[in-house]
Amino acid sequence: MNSIPYKTYLDEAELPTQWYNLRADMKNKPAPLLDPATLQPITAQALGRVFCDELVRQELDDSTPYIDIPQAVRDYYKTFRPSPLVRAYNLEKHLNTPAKIYYKFEGSNTSGSHKLNSAIAQAYYAKEQGLKGVTTETGAGQWGTALSMACAYFGLDCKVYMVKVSYEQKPFRREVMRTYGASVVPSPSMDTAVGRKILQEHPGTGGSLGCAISEAVEAASSIPGYRYVLGSVLNQVLLHQSVIGLEAKAALDKLGVKPDLIIGCAGGGSNLGGLIAPFVGEKLRGEADYRILAVEPASCPSFTRGKFAYDFCDTGNICPLSKMYTLGSSFIPAPNHSGGLRFHGMSSTLSQLYHDGLMEAIAVEQTAVFQAAEEFARVEGILPAPESSHAIRAAIQEALRCKESGEEKTILFGLTGTGYFDMYAYESFHDGRMTDYIPTDAELAQGFAALPKV
Repeated sequence: MNSIPYKTYLDEAELPTQWYNLRADMKNKPAPLLDPATLQPITAQALGRVFCDELVRQELDDSTPYIDIPQAVRDYYKTFRPSPLVRAYNLEKHLNTPAKIYYKFEGSNTSGSHKLNSAIAQAYYAKEQGLKGVTTETGAGQWGTALSMACAYFGLDCKVYMVKVSYEQKPFRREVMRTYGASVVPSPSMDTAVGRKILQEHPGTGGSLGCAISEAVEAASSIPGYRYVLGSVLNQVLLHQSVIGLEAKAALDKLGVKPDLIIGCAGGGSNLGGLIAPFVGEKLRGEADYRILAVEPASCPSFTRGKFAYDFCDTGNICPLSKMYTLGSSFIPAPNHSGGLRFHGMSSTLSQLYHDGLMEAIAVEQTAVFQAAEEFARVEGILPAPESSHAIRAAIQEALRCKESGEEKTILFGLTGTGYFDMYAYESFHDGRMTDYIPTDAELAQGFAALPKV
């Protein structure tokens, strides 16, 4: 009989009451957002025209280590949190590895992913401000689904611009959003000036998160009583997602376990940033050391092949500029099946950590990712989302290295959600139609050439 249980839950009294602001412990703070008109650090007043007031305060706060979670948000968290910390005994046995493998599973809610952690917080602040509704973008649809749930709970209108290729590949996730009352528009669309411009310049494009962001921001700016909300990249989102890491660390501490390696998939940074936050905090304060590994798609390799520079967060160049690892805001990635990892840039917080050598990154091809997803599903009994499967792929590789070396490392990875709305992707993999696309240096050079001169 195993001495450590398969699943570990915290008691309600052990749930986090505060979010952890990782930036407070960073010696090298992320560079400030810049106003696109002046190229000077953006003001709270300017951000307040796009974002909710309290979210602006959280976005600009890099000194307060802990921020209280509002009671209404904590009450909603209790409907699906704590999420389980799982010991992957079956995967360990299947791989015949001495490594101990744990994963933090965030798919135990209707949205099927970690995105609800920030969606409910952002909807709460919008409601408290007296707004009528919010606009947003979504890639694979997890964020749009989570936000539609949160808006339904607080009685807000919700307008979602969904990347067109995902809108077509994932119709059922689109219908979940509509079930919760959201209106869903394939992006780029004819609804906005920036959408029409992108369609004119790129006829037939499947879109990108950068395109959808531009449309959502334009829509929010033109509709009275609306603000824009975002599911990844920004500091405020990483703050809310810190509940993942705080819970994971508390559960591991309860078991007397310390991970050697922490792995997360990386698109914009919300899942990875949330998972690693308290561990990196200890690392920054000199209290402990961990190896941190970000895993991104080879088709959109922001960390591994991008440039650390100021860039627009959107294709239409109407959002603030962020200093991040980027492929250029004009870069439109291949229509791979990990829609949540198709953003051209990376969180400024994670970018600074990576630049300072506090974390590592690798890029993997999608066929290898789906091989790992299938292997995991068959032994652990969970059908993982394509995004999550990037972390699974890396965890399996690291566990096999332990098998070769005989090292008994402890690995923790983030299982961000389930893949039940991604069956088109699984079908493509099983039928042998899935291919790998890796952008050439020449293609990336086009995106770099368009980086703003800051």
